[in-house]
Amino acid sequence: MGTVIIHTDGGCRGNPGKGAWAAIIHDTTGGMKLEIGGSAPHTTNNKMELLAAIEALARLTEPCAVTLISDSTYLVKGMTEWITGWVRRGWKKSDKKPVENRDLWERLIELSKPHRMSWQWVRGHASNPGNERCDVIVNELMDRAHGSSIVRHERQVQ
Repeated sequence: MGTVIIHTDGGCRGNPGKGAWAAIIHDTTGGMKLEIGGSAPHTTNNKMELLAAIEALARLTEPCAVTLISDSTYLVKGMTEWITGWVRRGWKKSDKKPVENRDLWERLIELSKPHRMSWQWVRGHASNPGNERCDVIVNELMDRAHGSSIVRHERQVQ
């Protein structure tokens, strides 16, 4: 089983508004690093945070020990604290309201299943190199996206 470290970030200008997500996938076994990202014309910050994790996990081709690092408490607490209760209550929050972004949460659960997952929260803009790089990619993608256009980013890093 390989070991992978994933950094993710998502952002939105307007919330809802123009948004983007980014992830860095680091295969520590083989040394490969891949940066990926994409934009969306009308979205929310939380959707972009979830999509960053979804897109990164979708790139993994075999079961791995995955450490996913994010500055999103929504993502990290969602997967480590809230998800069990949501599922038990039929995708309702403790206040009986429906869980937002259920489709994305369900996709994230499915993509996580083959892996030994560890979810870690880091403070944003606190000198974590992986988080900082993802933030740069997110902002560059939002800067490059115009109107309803969708911009993608993919780059292998040494």
